[in-house]
Amino acid sequence: MNTTSSFCGFPKATLTFLRELKKNNDREWFAAHRGEYEEAVMAPARAFVMALGERLRRLAPAVRFEPRVNGSIFRVQRDTRFSADKTPYKTNLGVYFWEGAVRRIDSSGFYFHIEPPVLILGGGMYVFSRPFLALYRRAVADPAIGPELAAIVRRIAARPGFAVEGARYKRQPAGFDADPETAPLLLHDGLYAGWEGRIPPELHSPDLVGFSLEKFKVMLPLHRWLCDLASGKIKP
Repeated sequence: MNTTSSFCGFPKATLTFLRELKKNNDREWFAAHRGEYEEAVMAPARAFVMALGERLRRLAPAVRFEPRVNGSIFRVQRDTRFSADKTPYKTNLGVYFWEGAVRRIDSSGFYFHIEPPVLILGGGMYVFSRPFLALYRRAVADPAIGPELAAIVRRIAARPGFAVEGARYKRQPAGFDADPETAPLLLHDGLYAGWEGRIPPELHSPDLVGFSLEKFKVMLPLHRWLCDLASGKIKP
């Protein structure tokens, strides 16, 4: 079976469902429209995971993907335990392709996100685990490794429509000395590239796979650097 050809694009009903869910974010409405969710969101999402995942493996052969909830597809239910917002459902579709031996959320990967009226594509690690943060800081401060990362970040940020995010600290951590080129990277507790734009026509066709892949190619050097650091291929 050719799983790539089985993806025909997300139907317009995908966007309609997400917009309606935003207006009717309660369990009763969702239960009454569960069939629409399965047909308009989950079915094309599973096909998309397989189609894009197979193509991504040409760039990153070890990338992992699973066409299911809590695999590559993020669950629609929100965790409201520590949030003032008690609405029960996310009004977006999130998909992740990851690489690494640790759990998905702690691995670098490629992220796809539909939230009408925008499409967001990302690559890297959103939040570092505590052990990886310590390793990352040593790598950034390393005069042989840090400049390579700084150059990767500069090249991505220079591309139109792309940004590199994850800086959440205001002060550099104590005990780390880095030159002006790499010092800003010590303010990060995550590191990821992102592209955001209005939902393109490609969303509704098989061309979405190629559209996404072209954006992920720009982010690939950052993903590769993070994976190499995590696996020990580069050592500070």
